[in-house]
Amino acid sequence: MQFDDEENLMNVRTTIDQPLHAEGILSPGIWAGRVFQGRWVPSERELIEVREPATDLPLGTVGSSTPGSVLDAVDRAKCAQLTWQSESPEARARILQRAAALLQDNHDTLIEWIVRETGGLRAKAETELQGTIGELFHSAALFIEPEGHVLRSANSGRLSIARRVPLGVVGVITPWNFPLLLAMRSVAPALALGNAVVLKPDPQTPITGGVVLAQIFAEAGLPEGVFQIVNGGADVGEALVGAPAVRLVTFTGSTRVGRRVGELAGQHVKKVSLELGGKSPFIVLDDADLEAAASAGAWASFLHQGQICMASGRHIVLRSVAKTYLELLRDHTERLAVGNPFEENVAIGPIINRRQIERIHDLVTSSVASGAKIITGGTYAHPYYRPTVLSGVTPGMAAYEQEIFGPVAPVVIAENEEHAIQLANDTEYGLSAAVQTASLERGLRVAQRIRAGMVHINDQTISDLPGIPMGGMGQSGNGSRFGSTTNVDEFTEWQWMTIGATPTRYAF
Repeated sequence: MQFDDEENLMNVRTTIDQPLHAEGILSPGIWAGRVFQGRWVPSERELIEVREPATDLPLGTVGSSTPGSVLDAVDRAKCAQLTWQSESPEARARILQRAAALLQDNHDTLIEWIVRETGGLRAKAETELQGTIGELFHSAALFIEPEGHVLRSANSGRLSIARRVPLGVVGVITPWNFPLLLAMRSVAPALALGNAVVLKPDPQTPITGGVVLAQIFAEAGLPEGVFQIVNGGADVGEALVGAPAVRLVTFTGSTRVGRRVGELAGQHVKKVSLELGGKSPFIVLDDADLEAAASAGAWASFLHQGQICMASGRHIVLRSVAKTYLELLRDHTERLAVGNPFEENVAIGPIINRRQIERIHDLVTSSVASGAKIITGGTYAHPYYRPTVLSGVTPGMAAYEQEIFGPVAPVVIAENEEHAIQLANDTEYGLSAAVQTASLERGLRVAQRIRAGMVHINDQTISDLPGIPMGGMGQSGNGSRFGSTTNVDEFTEWQWMTIGATPTRYAF
């Protein structure tokens, strides 16, 4: 595909007006133009039109919410939660298991919707769907976790226990890049542990990020009001964060917006879990398998067009192997086909919107003006950005400092191992990292000195599983973690209780 001019690109793209599957849980006759309040109701506000990033064709409309309707949804959730938490853990688990089965039963339809609404490859859609199913099964297994501890008591006649109890209502705000998976990562454990949930998906992906969850939970038998959706922009999100009955807000998205969410949550003295941006370092040491490293590096910077918080934001390569690594990375990059993943077998799909593609290009051109060199790529024709490799990237350049969120691989030269570690930690972020080396001892030594929530030796930076403590350090998060190993901590709170067989008497 040529990127010399947009007219040629439009001719090559050959948009095929193929209707989406409209049966089963995603039949638009159920949800189009409506909002989910435990059941589908007409929208009180203007509709949100959802468009396919690759073609700009309309995919459907969803209802939008007002700040006032957000408060109503939270109040309904608060009432429904009191009954929901009294359900047995086994009963809650069975509903989550049925929801997982419904996702699998609707596999082909959901893959198609994920591809078209997010602009991701089919392999990305498959990974997202299977990860979502995994979140449900892992969360369903939380019922076997101990509910608390028996504590030592100063009075042998009284029992002292600490138990975990549901928070109440959990607000969940999610992004557009992996909308189904990143919603379920919070929704499933919150429900499993007895909370009610109000979800606000990104307005660019409210179908796979919202409608799908509403439909599967309704069909799985979740009681009305325990799970609800609010749609809209910043005013709707801020209303959800500020709602008095919401005791925890989980937010996945940019660090800039995460700071605002944290600020509002702090004003209302409520818990907040922030999973934010990254500038993940991909370190290539001088003893690494350079061909394997280049393959992993290309994957980590270009998967889903680089629109992943864990994408490799800087390739930090020792000088002695940098020339060879750059050549290999260029070769891998130039083999990547670009186009509409719904119509073609490609490796790079569309950027989510015009504003983002222009931002990516501004970061590239600014870095080149500061002395970086384009090895390959560096051009675009909406909605596609050619995968790009930059060399000569140094501290202070836009491609070095800022999260790009696009298919750009900035390569930074390190003089030695110590310098590579310094460069890796030279960022406000701390989400993920990777080290390529032939020596396990050396890889461990380097990995232990990198300040990041996740570090991978002889792999790339993008990895997420339901059973891990997912989260970052620094400006990549506030120390919270998602995953079956940490979900009890995130979605419940402690209550201390003492129990005595007879009343205690006091001096007055």
